[in-house]
Amino acid sequence: QASGGEDEIQQLQKALLDYLDENTETDASLVFSRKFYIAQWFRDTTMETEKAIKSQKDEDSSEGTHHAKDIETTGQIMHRAESRKKFLRSIIKTAPSQFSTLKMNSDTVDYEDACLIVRYLASMRPFAQSFDIYLTQ
Repeated sequence: QASGGEDEIQQLQKALLDYLDENTETDASLVFSRKFYIAQWFRDTTMETEKAIKSQKDEDSSEGTHHAKDIETTGQIMHRAESRKKFLRSIIKTAPSQFSTLKMNSDTVDYEDACLIVRYLASMRPFAQSFDIYLTQ
């Protein structure tokens, strides 16, 4: 399930970056938006990995009985993070003009779809997920 969710997120990220790339000729600021999103997602991956490993260490020190299981889970966390970083690095190394040839599907994303993708990906960020907590406080 987690790998399916990761794959879906990567497809959405790639579709959004493809949309930005296709429209850079009409709006030069989209080049910076594209770089910002790649950097932000890379940073998010690093932060999520550190947080997950820290929580694994905290559970390991408190329980101590599921040590082998925790190591396997930490390994899975690291593997998932590396695959996400590898995906982002491959996009960074790809020149924007070559990026459109690497589309995962032939459907092009229009402005409304791009807005929906941005909203969905933003809703996955920790701040958006904890927004109700901030409001109640």
